[in-house]
Amino acid sequence: MASMLPPFRADHVGSLLRPPQLKQAARDFHAGKIGDEEMTAAQDQAIREAVAMQEAVGLRTITDGEFRRVSWYGGFVQAVDGLTNKPADFRFRGEDGEGGDFEGVYTEARITRARGIAVPELTFIQPIASGIPKVTLPAPSAIHFFRFHDAMDRKVYADDDAFWADLVAVYHQELAALAEAGATFVQFDECPCIMMADPQVRKIIASKGGDAETLTNTYLEAIKAVLQGRPAGMRTAIHLCRGNYKGQWIASGGYDGIAERLFSELDFDAYYLEYDSERAGDFAPLRFLAPGKTVVLGLVNSKRPRLETAVELTRRIDEAARHVPLEQLAISPQCGFASSVGGNPLTIEDQTAKLRRLVEVAGEVWG
Repeated sequence: MASMLPPFRADHVGSLLRPPQLKQAARDFHAGKIGDEEMTAAQDQAIREAVAMQEAVGLRTITDGEFRRVSWYGGFVQAVDGLTNKPADFRFRGEDGEGGDFEGVYTEARITRARGIAVPELTFIQPIASGIPKVTLPAPSAIHFFRFHDAMDRKVYADDDAFWADLVAVYHQELAALAEAGATFVQFDECPCIMMADPQVRKIIASKGGDAETLTNTYLEAIKAVLQGRPAGMRTAIHLCRGNYKGQWIASGGYDGIAERLFSELDFDAYYLEYDSERAGDFAPLRFLAPGKTVVLGLVNSKRPRLETAVELTRRIDEAARHVPLEQLAISPQCGFASSVGGNPLTIEDQTAKLRRLVEVAGEVWG
């Protein structure tokens, strides 16, 4: 029997490739050739088309593709006073060994929620989507980790507890506003807690005077505090990501060191886990999943154009089902297709084919 509540058997993480006309509008906007109204109109049209695509391939959870954001966490920084960006402590890397720098969040003033973070995205998509809209938010760790050794102005926050209290309050305010606007499904995108499974990442942390275990504890406590403000009736999920930028990543490493705490301490309805390559380890950590919870297996690669076959996806589902009951599983891409405006190195046609394949396989496996 098909579930009436998300996550459904076939899903996606959230971000989608921007169409060429939206990318051009963004270039024109930043060049001063068009204004706010024209840019918003271009986003509106692209979102309508993205919603239509998702529904056409058979998805029941719908997002706006994160088309109004510069990056996966950009909307948070824009809507919350006190935040800006500075160079991050880490670098992206790819299969060719080459990498790239990026910016992380820096707190320069007292953190306050100036306006709705994802509320405007939700209210636009609600009347045009027949499926259930999914709201995506960066996990609180994203506002600290990428510059963990210098994440805030100490003249503003001499005490870490005050920083986390203000940040958690922002999430509580946003969740309350989302619930009032009708949100029923919210996903938190979490990178640091799984990134720290990578020895190279832990080495960088140690070199800057940090401790990976202490940071992990801090971030788990922060997300638990956020969940304590979850409105009644709101379903929540967490997506663990090792980095996603133009086909590159930041970290490798399995879930062995975090799985038991992830599944036992964090009261999410669903866990979206990357499982598209050997960098993610095996399925054994799924044995810690509690009854009534769902793991969404990220089996489809959103970084490369190759279309996974139904046979290989079904085989991988069968492997996972040796560790957790099949009825507690679902499938998705391992990450979004465009965590930033540039997107990953595949086409919109590739993206659509991958999403359609997920729906087809889910129908074959679960009916």
